[in-house]
Amino acid sequence: MSDPLIEQYKIANEPFYRPVANEVALYEAAYARRMPVMLKGPTGCGKSRFVEFMAWRLGRPLITVACNEDMTASDLIGRFLLDKDGTKWHDGPLTTAARIGAICYLDEVVEARQDTTVVIHPLTDHRRTLPLDKKGELIQAHGDFQLVISYNPGYQSLMKDLKQSTKQRFGGLVFDYPEAEVESEIVAKEAGVDPKIAEKLVQIAHRARNLKGHGLDEGISTRLLVYAGQMIAEGVDPALACSMTLVTPLTDDPDMRETLEAAVATFFVS
Repeated sequence: MSDPLIEQYKIANEPFYRPVANEVALYEAAYARRMPVMLKGPTGCGKSRFVEFMAWRLGRPLITVACNEDMTASDLIGRFLLDKDGTKWHDGPLTTAARIGAICYLDEVVEARQDTTVVIHPLTDHRRTLPLDKKGELIQAHGDFQLVISYNPGYQSLMKDLKQSTKQRFGGLVFDYPEAEVESEIVAKEAGVDPKIAEKLVQIAHRARNLKGHGLDEGISTRLLVYAGQMIAEGVDPALACSMTLVTPLTDDPDMRETLEAAVATFFVS
C-alpha cells in the first residue's frame, strides 16, 4: 500500500522540460549515488522546472522550499507547536523529505541566513543524518533522499554567497538561457503561440540581455517570455503584452523602459 504522505508530494503529470545539453543524464547519475546537487543559473531559466521534471522522471516525491532571509533552521527541520492536546512536534520540510525519501529542493538557497543553511551539512556527506536537537532525535536519511539547491550566481555576487564549506558538499550543474532556436521552441510550446511569435519574443529577450550590467540587473527570463506569449495567446495586442510582461517587471528607470519599449516596437507595432 502506498504511503499517502509520499503520494502527496509526487508529481502526477509530466512537466514540460526541453533538455539543452547532458543535464538529464548527469542528474540521473548523481541521483543514483544520492549526490547532493547544486543548480546555478539566472532567474527564470528553468532550474525549478528541471527539478520537477527529474522528480517525475525518477518517480520520487519532491518537497520544494522557497528560501528567504527570515527563514530559520526551525522552518526547515521543525518545531514544537501547541494545539488543543498539548505540545507536539511538527516536522519541517527538510525533515519530512529525509524521513520519506523525497528530493528536497531549496530554491534560491542564498536568500536564507548562513546559520540556517548550516543545518543541511550532515545530510550532504557520508553521514546522511539530520540532528533534531530540540527533540533529542537523530534521523538517518531514507535511502532515496536527495538534497538539491539552486541559486543565481549573477545576483548573489552582489548580495550574498554560500560558504565554501557548503558549496563543496555538492555536485554542480550550470544553467543558462537556451539557444535562440531551443528557447523559441520552449516559448511556443509553453505559451501556445505561433512559432514566429515566439521567435520575435526571443529576439527581444536577446537585446535586453545585452543590457545586463548596463542599466539592467537581469535580462528578460524565459519565464517572462512565456508570460508574454500567454498574453498574446489570450488575444492581447503583442506590444501591450510585451510592455506588461517584458518591460514593466524589469525596470523602473524611465530611460531604460524607453529602450526596452523601442526593442519591442522593432518586432511588434501597436
